Amino acid sequence: MKQGAQGSAATGTPQHHEAPRARTGPPRVPPQGTAAPAADLDPGPAVPAPTARGEHTHSEQPVPRPRPVVQRASVRGQILDALRTALVTGELTPGAVYSAPALGERFGVSATPVREAMQQLALEGAVEVVPNRGFRIVERGARELAELAEVRALIEIPVMLRLARSVPAERWTELRPLAEATVRAASTGCPATYAESDRTFHRAVLSLCGNEQLVRIADDLHRRAQWPLVRPVRPAARGRADLIADAAEHTALLDALIAREEDVVRSLVGEHFAGAR
Repeated sequence: MKQGAQGSAATGTPQHHEAPRARTGPPRVPPQGTAAPAADLDPGPAVPAPTARGEHTHSEQPVPRPRPVVQRASVRGQILDALRTALVTGELTPGAVYSAPALGERFGVSATPVREAMQQLALEGAVEVVPNRGFRIVERGARELAELAEVRALIEIPVMLRLARSVPAERWTELRPLAEATVRAASTGCPATYAESDRTFHRAVLSLCGNEQLVRIADDLHRRAQWPLVRPVRPAARGRADLIADAAEHTALLDALIAREEDVVRSLVGEHFAGAR
């Protein structure tokens, strides 16, 4: 028997040399853990690759910019500024609990930006979260204010003394408008207006050291020191005369820094923090 025409004697398998037929059924899936034979990997008809997320095709309309997100962030920032002002002026009473919906109605916005702003104030230590009720304004006593003043003095006095020895007079002269701005803000008698101007001046002075982390920490401490105390501890808030006296120390400090009078700088900064207690 001829093996080529009749097949193998051992297997009986035909040995005709036929062209492989195209597979019509689905490709075989090999058992898990085994590789599929090359002949079984039938790719099938070509399928266009899916469009990646965020890409545009000619048939799609362009996705509009997320304007509502930007607007919400802007509203949240405005509400945060308004709440900080209310804290400094004592309009938000220490110990009182305020709900986000009630404050939202007060400011003419939804509760969402108020809640987000309050959560930021909670991170800063100004308020405490009260589950299912809202946010409680932190009650602060004279001891906490004294501790903040002490920490600020430990940070700012050495920095200002070092700057007095290294910063040229013309750089200090550039800060004169900021010092004068604190005097004008103090003359208004508004604690919130003066608080912002006061922080701006101190931040500008400390920024000359080139240490952004130090400036950020000092500014956070400064902001905390501006929140009002519990009313029974200090019934009368700082009046216009107190603010003007505090602002006058800024111009005197610049004069001492320009003259590089380190003893005067140390005395002025120390008195400045002592007066804030």
